[in-house]
Amino acid sequence: MSEQRQILADTADRLFADAVTSRRIEGFDAKLWQQTIEMGLPLLLAPEADGGAGGDWDDAGAVLHALGHHGVPIPLAENMIAAQLAADAGLELPSGPVSLATRVEGALQQAGTRFDGKLLGVPWGRHADAILAVVPGHTVLLRRTDATSLRHAHNLADEPRDDLIFDNAPAVCGPASDGTQASHLLALARCAQISGALEAALHKSVEYAQTRKQFGRAIGQFQAVQQQLAQFGAEVAAAMCATRAACRAATRGDASFQIAAAKLRCNLAIGFATSTAHQVHAAIGFTREFDLRQSTQRLWSWRTEGGNDRAWADVLGARVCARGDQFWADLTARDDAVSLT
Repeated sequence: MSEQRQILADTADRLFADAVTSRRIEGFDAKLWQQTIEMGLPLLLAPEADGGAGGDWDDAGAVLHALGHHGVPIPLAENMIAAQLAADAGLELPSGPVSLATRVEGALQQAGTRFDGKLLGVPWGRHADAILAVVPGHTVLLRRTDATSLRHAHNLADEPRDDLIFDNAPAVCGPASDGTQASHLLALARCAQISGALEAALHKSVEYAQTRKQFGRAIGQFQAVQQQLAQFGAEVAAAMCATRAACRAATRGDASFQIAAAKLRCNLAIGFATSTAHQVHAAIGFTREFDLRQSTQRLWSWRTEGGNDRAWADVLGARVCARGDQFWADLTARDDAVSLT
């Protein structure tokens, strides 16, 4: 990690850590959102010419790792992606929060100036000033206030995942080069957040094992517990490595293969990691007052967001079958390309 990127990661980590330790955050944190704006984080992936920070996915991955580690409830990942896609399409975002819709049922009307349809499961939809969506061939920007209906919904971690219905609503649109780009970038963002939340759950579990005593000694001194925590650590390391490789590939260009591999690897790590964390903590880990849930409930939710295990396994399997005996050459070439940058 470069010195500049390390400074960015450390600054974001301090910001998020201070926010969650100074006050109990439930729901959208407007004060913290304003602080991220002052740091330029929502526009991190937008070019400097468009008023952004001109960062890349290595930078975004470091920030989103910290976001996931501290379980901060703001739509930063979605706004980052929306800023990148809007810049690619030549669209200007409003100053307030912008979310991202990857599940779209509807179509543009009247030469692309109106939109009829539904945006489903929009992260933080009720708090967004606008939502960016991709329909065939177009990137579309819609204002939340133009929705005729907004149904509140949540994921398992109580993060808003709202449904919005638009009826002949005003739309601003630009060209979209790839209809899968939004969903792939959301998957990559979730990988970074997952790796941070996994790391946080591991740290909490190790700390608890060192202080919780049974039979006259800390439970972390029992070999069975140590073995589980060691395997937990290996799962976290694997997820973090896969995520970092995908971020580096996204910075270089097409990262569809690496993103698929990273999301599947992160998803697979969640099962063992969360079960081990709750086994170590026992009954107290399931209580709402205990902060372990801030990591594990988000992990269970993010496992299905941006593509679940089967979806990405199907993608990888299809890619491997399509390449036949060239798969190993492709795999090693990808690793060599990333390691040289």
